[in-house]
Amino acid sequence: MKQFYKFFSLLLMLAAAPALQAQTTFTLQQCIDYALENSVQVQNAILDQEIAQAKVKETIGIGLPQISGSASLMHNNKLPRFFNTYTGPGGFIDFGGIPGIQPGDVVAAENFFQLKSSGDASVSVNQLIFNGSYIVGLRASKTYKELSYKATAQSKEQIIQQVTKAYYTVLINKERVTLFTSNIARVDSLHRNTKALFENGFAESIDADRIQVTLNNLIVERDKFLNMNELGIALLKFQMNYPMNQQIDVAGNIKDINIADAALHETLDYANRPDYQLLEVNKRLQELNIKNNYASALPTLSAFAKYGYSTQSPTVGGLFKTNSQFNEVPGAGPDKWYDYSNIGLSLNIPLFSGMQNRYKVQQEKIALEKINNNFRSLKAGIDLETQQAGLNYDNALKSLKAQQQNMELAAKVANVTKIKYEQGVGSNIEVIDAEDSLRQAQTNYYNALFDAIVAKVDLDKAYGKLVPATTNENK
Repeated sequence: MKQFYKFFSLLLMLAAAPALQAQTTFTLQQCIDYALENSVQVQNAILDQEIAQAKVKETIGIGLPQISGSASLMHNNKLPRFFNTYTGPGGFIDFGGIPGIQPGDVVAAENFFQLKSSGDASVSVNQLIFNGSYIVGLRASKTYKELSYKATAQSKEQIIQQVTKAYYTVLINKERVTLFTSNIARVDSLHRNTKALFENGFAESIDADRIQVTLNNLIVERDKFLNMNELGIALLKFQMNYPMNQQIDVAGNIKDINIADAALHETLDYANRPDYQLLEVNKRLQELNIKNNYASALPTLSAFAKYGYSTQSPTVGGLFKTNSQFNEVPGAGPDKWYDYSNIGLSLNIPLFSGMQNRYKVQQEKIALEKINNNFRSLKAGIDLETQQAGLNYDNALKSLKAQQQNMELAAKVANVTKIKYEQGVGSNIEVIDAEDSLRQAQTNYYNALFDAIVAKVDLDKAYGKLVPATTNENK
């Protein structure tokens, strides 16, 4: 039976093994999701959200009842004297035994109103009833929370933009590696055919040597490109915060890229931009800051209550001992601790602050004007960015279309030239020139393709389309 359980456990482990393996192939969306989950920049922005949520709760807590308890023990080695004016014989305290004392003289007697040791234990409750700054603070705390969400959206936009460009760099390079392999195979086949023709006396040795040079150049260029491609993969890992020592591959096909799907002809809405939304929240915070300065000049009203016990004794140890003499006093318990309580209202009315509040408000209003100026500057910058991104996108599409046609024509020319050469009606030099032209046309096409993709990403970013709208800040 034990062997059966071991065998069954082994089967379960083998079945679960593929799920435990780390994912190494990613689509674009998976790259973005991984980056948004693991990026330090986004993680810190999310932590700022949690701080903002805690700040809201902290502000709300100010308006809740504030309960505190206190306890104290005190022993006076020497009590302060009791001072009084001598009024003559028959007063509350008879100082007649003092030589030379006259009515009206100030005398200092031992403090018989207080014992040397005392104890006190109490519970206090304070409840805020009205405070203008607290009311404004509640609104400001929620706006501060919204600010953290807008900052997170801006961080996500940057991550999406960077990861998207890095992903397409790797994807295009992956396609170019396949193309290099195809070109090398084609030229290698041509080289072997030419060598066979030379061996049979139908071609010259120099023909095979020229093609060998072309083949060598292709191999060297491929190897250099493979080394450069490692940098592109490292950049993608860095943007995703993916472990550098682990393998990664991208899924997808450049034929599936819809480069024409961009926001070129959409109406620009500044509110779609995370940086614009962030500035809007900052403006609301500044307006609340001005209101808070006005509110600080309003009266504040609070209620309080206190309940406690106190006692006194000639010694500290006596505070915790029963005394039968206390029992003779009505209402005294055997523990000698007497309760007391009070309730009340506290009203604070600011009367004069030396004009400080007035100038604080003036400073905050000037700061609000600076934010309004930043709005105008940001709008102008967004207009310029969208115009520039639109022109770059349009030029990139035209260049991509032209380079695609050139690549197709170069491939056609290379194929025809090869056929003519193999049939003995073309020259070896024409074949080499056609191969060089095809390789250059392919390089130009992929460069134009990458430029078009980057232009599309920049255009979507300019129109605020990279980050989908969320309602997290309203939760």
